[in-house]
Amino acid sequence: MSHKKVVCFSCGHVMFFEHISRRDECEKCGADIRVCKNCQFYDPTAYNECREPQAEPIQDKERSHFCDYFEPASNQRGAQASSSKEELLAAAEALFKKDK
Repeated sequence: MSHKKVVCFSCGHVMFFEHISRRDECEKCGADIRVCKNCQFYDPTAYNECREPQAEPIQDKERSHFCDYFEPASNQRGAQASSSKEELLAAAEALFKKDK
């Protein structure tokens, strides 16, 4: 069987799993592994933040779940998406900032 590479959304630690269960946690920070932010379908700009149209909506994207469509992302997409969202908000605030 092949091992799946998982990059923790919380700390960026790289791990390899043969099977990812709902109870698996990051070896480094203890964050849940089977979460939306570690999934290849996670997209903060998509409806319900998921590109899989058949997946049930999940409220907490950082907590373990039973989604049948979960596939680990091979990069740290969750952290990248969060930082790009923060960068966009900062740019928007700078754009509309009034001069004193």
